[in-house]
Amino acid sequence: MADQIALRRTALDGRSVKRPWVSVTPAAPASRLVLRVPAENVAAVSAALGTELPTKVRTSATSGTRSVLCIGPDEWLVIDADGVDLAGALKGVEAFHSAVDVSHRNVGIIVSGEGAEATISAGCPQDLYLPEFPVGTCCRTILGKSEIVLLRTGEREFRVECWRSFSDYVFTFLEEASRDPLI
Repeated sequence: MADQIALRRTALDGRSVKRPWVSVTPAAPASRLVLRVPAENVAAVSAALGTELPTKVRTSATSGTRSVLCIGPDEWLVIDADGVDLAGALKGVEAFHSAVDVSHRNVGIIVSGEGAEATISAGCPQDLYLPEFPVGTCCRTILGKSEIVLLRTGEREFRVECWRSFSDYVFTFLEEASRDPLI
């Protein structure tokens, strides 16, 4: 019995929706960090992360597999698809900041295709029309009854970040919304 190892499954393991107009799939596991940094310390934290922290709310910066989303005046969500220890990268930084690893709290969902905007708009009050919400734009908003962080990663692709405890609800909502074909 002592030789048995329990394997952890991801929250949305095995879930996927593929329709001719849209696909909804779980994002690959990633490292995530919520940062709070006063304006005078942004440069020091940016240097330690190796990615510039954008200072305008609703904007993001991407460097390699790392995306930094400015979701508040002094708040960022950092997502690294390579699973790098983001909090560890900040251990030597003496400039005041707060860094909380939320890698196991959050789940990412990718919504892509011609119907991505319509699928998300079924439950999100945010205007996702490309001129109003261009590629690289991000925000904290709601989908149905769940808080999400939304990032437009391409003209027809979005990343939805939600808490693990709401991931089944958010995925099911997107799955149901994706049923309506584009006319």
